[in-house]
Amino acid sequence: MADLRDVTPEQTKERVIEELQKIYDPELPVDIYNLGLIYDVDCHKDEVSKLNKCKIIMTLTSATCSMSEVIVDLVKSIPSRMDGDLLDMDVELVFDPPWDQSKMSDEAKLAMGML
Repeated sequence: MADLRDVTPEQTKERVIEELQKIYDPELPVDIYNLGLIYDVDCHKDEVSKLNKCKIIMTLTSATCSMSEVIVDLVKSIPSRMDGDLLDMDVELVFDPPWDQSKMSDEAKLAMGML
């Protein structure tokens, strides 16, 4: 078994993105990553534990989104699904810049019938 301290921040970022792509906005048929709700995923090594930590900056389709707590809680729970190679994850919810449809991936636009 590999030492979890050997997992690079880049590998952790890829796994976090895979997990984000499993979280769907309950009101739309698209995951939050391809929907464009994730503005940044920044991962780095913790200097003490040598395990990876990540910070996610994200938004919602609307500041009044009725499912905001559910979506944010699902994002915050990602470390529990990553077999211990992610020590901690900070989630920052922002509304500037506001989300709009231009932030969606082509895959998301296709799923929503916009292409």
